[in-house]
Amino acid sequence: MQSRIVPLGDQGLQIQFEEKLDPEINSRVHQAADLIMSSGTQGIKEVIPAFRTLTVLYDPIDIDFQTLSYRLKPLIDDIGRVDRQTKKVVEIPVCYDKTFGLDLASISMAKKLPIDEIIRRHSQHDYLIYMLGFLPGFAYLGGLDHTIAMPRLDEPRIKIPAGSVGIAGQQTGIYPLDSPGGWRLIGATPVKLFNPTQSPHVPYQAGDYIRFKPIDRSTYENIANQVETGTYHLRINEVKE
Repeated sequence: MQSRIVPLGDQGLQIQFEEKLDPEINSRVHQAADLIMSSGTQGIKEVIPAFRTLTVLYDPIDIDFQTLSYRLKPLIDDIGRVDRQTKKVVEIPVCYDKTFGLDLASISMAKKLPIDEIIRRHSQHDYLIYMLGFLPGFAYLGGLDHTIAMPRLDEPRIKIPAGSVGIAGQQTGIYPLDSPGGWRLIGATPVKLFNPTQSPHVPYQAGDYIRFKPIDRSTYENIANQVETGTYHLRINEVKE
């Protein structure tokens, strides 16, 4: 698989893989991150994985771009396809009630699909977490059914409540904190996905999968109460691939 290393300022470089959204490419990004961090290469401060790129930050006093590139290239060239036996799937309960799904009706009209069918198509897949970003714990998920893909809103909302589930282009995601945003909202989860007082701060990481479980409004309220009292626990499964 093709890759290249390019400079990124005077304290970073970026490893770039093929320019497309692909689970195999994303897997190689994370393999590269693990290999580099475990290589013990002097001067490396941090690695930042994204969809198809890996940014490496380094101390220019300890190592320069040319030397670091020379040392990293063999690691990248040795990356192979990983055949995993299982995958970690985090089940997120989502209420698709119209109170939360502010854009469900407009999506239904645009796609000429009943709202129930949109919900079914949205919740029938396991979504790969390609990367975390934008907000702490915001997971960019791949695998959305193309028949319900929708562009971002022309005018972003000033405030989207934490827990909101939205669609933007070929992706879906969950807002872990209150935030402005332009994703089209189709539901919400009562689960708090970012907690700075706990370790880890979020219940998933890039490379894991998320599965959405439809719940009604009553169940949403019950889970919200359990979350507040600290008695709710997410269901996390190891599933054979």
